[in-house]
This record gives sequence, structure tokens and C-alpha cells, in this order.
Amino acid sequence: MTTPATIGGKVFLMFYGLLGCASTILFFNLFLERVITVIAVVLKSCHEKRHGNAVLPQNGRQTRTKVEDLSGWKPSVYCVMLILGVAAILVSCCASAMYSATEGWGYLDSLYFCFVAFSTIGFGDMVSSQRTVYEGFPTAAYRVCNFLFILTGVCCIYSLFNVISIVIKQVLNWLLRRLESPCRCCFSRKGNPHRHPRRNVVVPRNVRTRRDPSIETDAVNESETDTGRRMSGEMISMRDFLAANKVNLALMQKQLSDMAIGHSRQPSSSSRQNGFSGGVGALGIMNNRLAETSVDR
Repeated sequence: MTTPATIGGKVFLMFYGLLGCASTILFFNLFLERVITVIAVVLKSCHEKRHGNAVLPQNGRQTRTKVEDLSGWKPSVYCVMLILGVAAILVSCCASAMYSATEGWGYLDSLYFCFVAFSTIGFGDMVSSQRTVYEGFPTAAYRVCNFLFILTGVCCIYSLFNVISIVIKQVLNWLLRRLESPCRCCFSRKGNPHRHPRRNVVVPRNVRTRRDPSIETDAVNESETDTGRRMSGEMISMRDFLAANKVNLALMQKQLSDMAIGHSRQPSSSSRQNGFSGGVGALGIMNNRLAETSVDR
């Protein structure tokens, strides 16, 4: 609702926006890192109490015995998404109750405003804290609560969006694998030798054919080594394109993650479990923190 009116104000906004937006993104990333760390530690502690130790009778006394190795355990991405979703809903419901009482909006309209504001969409059709005086409510206290609710809600929705993007990535990878499986079945025949789908080479049944690595793996895709054999007029598929650019993408992800965190980290061997693998910017921070919690503890 407030915009710069002079040329000097507009020029100042451009330069201040660079610093302000970059600092805000850094703050959101730090918030995401701390929240994911706390969630991972709490969930791991609950998992250890539930599955890590067992009470066994021994010489008339009950002793706790370790029955499961939890060194590589990490929380599921769906568990983290559920917790962040519940937190975002609680913050939105509490903020909506405050807005409906002070601004005179309906509760559903207040929920709509919370989602639009917390997700930084910001249509501007509904704006809070625009009155000079709020009758029956202390104006200063209301504006402080408004600031805290918006700050907390944006952080929760930002973290939730990052986790949802990981789930979307898992769904897309699952769809790619489902699309590839019928093609592989078409080239296998019962009672006949297996033929390689690309090279048309007869392979005996007792020899195991090399499985094409998926997009998530770090192995070299066959399309990268067959560049010389690819015809100049042949179109490259989306899977081959992603595999060919995986090395550059991985380097960019590592650089973004290291710059955001402040120091480099060694990926653990189990960092690809439960869907937490890789990511750019905030995704890299979240995945690295989830991978570290099991090692630190």
C-alpha cells in the first residue's frame, strides 16, 4: 500500500531491494536449517526410544539392550512435511482469529489473507494494519503481533514449500521409472536371448545386462559415452539431456549449498535415503542438515 513517489526514493528502493531481499532469503535459509535440525533431532530421539532400545529381563532385573543400529537413520520427508504443514496451519488459524477480530474480516477471508501474505504472493486486495487507530485494541500491540505472525508464517510456508518440492521431485522420478519399465519389458522375451534396446546386441541369458542408472544416481549415463555413435540428426530424449547435464548441475548445487552454509560438508553414504538428496540453495541446506543430524548424534 506504500510506494515511493520521488525519483530518489525509487532509485534508493532498487539498491536497497538488492541488499534487503538477499538478507531476507539468507534469514529464511537459516530458519529452515534450524527448524529441520530440531525436527530431525526430535524425531530421531523418539525413534530411538521406540525402536532403538528394548527392555529385557536379566537375572531378575530389567536391562535396556540395543537392538537396532540407528547410526544412519534419518526422518522421512513425509514426516517433516506433515510437521511443517501442521505448524503452518496453526500459525494461520491463530493469525486469522486475530485479523477477524481487529480488521473486521470474515474468518475465511482472514485465512485467505494469511495464505496470500505468508506465501509472499501479495495481491494487495487485503492488507492488514492500515488503520491509524483500532478501537478496543491497543494499536502498538496489534502491529507487533501482526509483524510476528507474518514473519513466523512466511518462514513456515517457505520451509513447507521446500519440502513439498522434494516430494514433487520424488513423484516425477517415480513417473520416469514407470515410463521406462514398459520399454524394457518390450525388449525381453521368454525363452529367447535378451537384446539390448539401444545397441541391438545379443546377450546370453546367464549374463546380467547393465541397468541404466537413473537420474538420481551419480553413475555415468550410457548416453554420455555413446556421443560419438549418436547420429547427428537424432533427437536427444529428456532423460539423456538430464543425465548429460548432471555433472554441471551437481557442481552448481554444491557451490550454492557451500556458500549458503559457509563451509563445505562431506555427503554421507546414506544421504539419499528417504528422499533427501541434493537440492539447490535452501534444498541443499535442508538436505545437508538432515544428513548431519544422524552423524552428529
